[in-house]
Amino acid sequence: AWSFVVNLTDQMDDSDKPTEVCFTRAPAGTLRCEMADALSCFMVNGLEELISRVIWINTKDTHSFHFPITLAVPFYVHHRSSHREVAVKMVDKEKRVSYISPVTTDAAHGGQKGCFAEVKVYSLGIFAVVSRLKSEMYIVPKKGLSLKLPMDPRICLNYSPGSFTVPIMAQTMVQPVDAILLAAIKSRNDAYELVVSVSPLLHLTHPKTQPLRRPLTIILPFAFFLYLSGRILRAYVKTNERTREFLTVLGSRDKEWSVLDKTVVRNQQDGLVSFILYESFDRFVNKYVYYLLYYYYLNFLLSFLSLFKSRLHSVTIVLRCGRDDPHSVLLAALPSRDLSWELSRLRAQGWDGLIETSSEVLLCEGDQLLLHFSGNITSAGVTSGRDPHERLTFHYQRRNELFVRLREVDPFGNYSSPCYKGTALLYRVSRAELEWRGDKAVLKDAELLGNPVCKLPLSLPKKVRLIHRPISTRVKTCEEAEPLSDSLLLWLSGELTQEETARLVSSLHLSRSSAQLAKLRFRDSPSDQAFHILAMWRRALPAAKCHPKTSQLAQSLTKIGRPDLAQEMIMYWPGVVFHSCDICFFLSYVFLVGK
Repeated sequence: AWSFVVNLTDQMDDSDKPTEVCFTRAPAGTLRCEMADALSCFMVNGLEELISRVIWINTKDTHSFHFPITLAVPFYVHHRSSHREVAVKMVDKEKRVSYISPVTTDAAHGGQKGCFAEVKVYSLGIFAVVSRLKSEMYIVPKKGLSLKLPMDPRICLNYSPGSFTVPIMAQTMVQPVDAILLAAIKSRNDAYELVVSVSPLLHLTHPKTQPLRRPLTIILPFAFFLYLSGRILRAYVKTNERTREFLTVLGSRDKEWSVLDKTVVRNQQDGLVSFILYESFDRFVNKYVYYLLYYYYLNFLLSFLSLFKSRLHSVTIVLRCGRDDPHSVLLAALPSRDLSWELSRLRAQGWDGLIETSSEVLLCEGDQLLLHFSGNITSAGVTSGRDPHERLTFHYQRRNELFVRLREVDPFGNYSSPCYKGTALLYRVSRAELEWRGDKAVLKDAELLGNPVCKLPLSLPKKVRLIHRPISTRVKTCEEAEPLSDSLLLWLSGELTQEETARLVSSLHLSRSSAQLAKLRFRDSPSDQAFHILAMWRRALPAAKCHPKTSQLAQSLTKIGRPDLAQEMIMYWPGVVFHSCDICFFLSYVFLVGK
């Protein structure tokens, strides 16, 4: 036997050191091991959570390969719970699913310390470590049973004698309530505010061939007294005199929830309630509700439960730019409960550029966020031959990050803005809308994306573009240097009288309001008035350098009776150069002076 290490880097814990993806010990043969994170959405279902990378192990000749294979996969659990357990999930090439209970060890493999799920496998396929609800299997004898669940000893099941005609095997699981999830769901609809508290969901499985013949008493923890603030209660009492609060039980049978109206809920002691069942159900939940109108209550309560049972997570989507490279951005789906800590971690890693955050979004484990672009910015990795969508798969216990390289669509676009502008559109896609094709997840119908769950603005700085022309094609302008400098205009304004300035306004075709504005600003200085008028005239000229600015000013000076200033401006001021475009001025100037 021999062993090898799959040397694929990953950052599974809070350290910045790369970790190995898996360690494999197998008999001599040819094995191929690769990452398959693109299929991670298919490795979880129901209430499972992914806590490791996804590994694909196969071989060319399965029949001649000798099993077993010892596989050690590192994993990291951010949020531990007594209600959950770790298992290795395997999907073979026929897409059959099986679970293996691992030997979970805190040891070192290949010099790497951490938590490893070690299993022996006798077939090849796709492997991943998942966190799932603990299940308790127990036998109910004919004489009855009183059972406290090891996941939560406060939960008790009391079977009366003769509950079943024969001993049966039953199974139960407990799904705890996340207070942050409850608050996020209540914030989505004002009607959900009527739900004050929710007990844990109890999953109970009995054989369908053996109906329940005697009452079953269930005791559940229920801290409703913690939620009874006098301010909230008084607000509801003032709105309607018929308003009252009460406890109710909901049960599920054949995936259909119903309100158990005839079931009476009793308060056993602080934090515990009990109720009696006379028929079998799959799941139970207690709710403490403010009662307004009964039929309205039924509708919204069942819709509320449909959101609650699907294990939604409150997520904030963050877009951060690199410190030195604005074209490199990081898209992350962060749990809202850890948002401040996660942002600090990103800043420590160098992602401290421009930040854009979305409002809270509810996502399920394994949901994908499809990234589209609009405007003048797109992804540099999107080409016609590849999948046109950048994807981010959400896993609550994993780091959900996507690195994107941005580029502009049209380098000459957004001409009126100092930067390129665009928008990142994120669409939520559930696992049911995806199908397994080869080594990736593909949308079943790309036209049914719906509305984006969030929109984040994007911007890229513009580059200074240098246009290099060959010498033979370079165009020489009429006036390469700017002749109408401030010093020239200051000299002219000092030589002109107030009457000459008034005539110059008419000759330069300036508006009367321009002259009046100059007089209001500079009442006591005629030279400042003249400079202001000349500066306004220069500002209104075309930007083209070939425009005969100097000749136009010289003609105006000649018209108002100051050809001497025009001649001195031409002969003694450097930078005032006349070309072929000024021949008409010379002819008119010589004619006027001679006359």
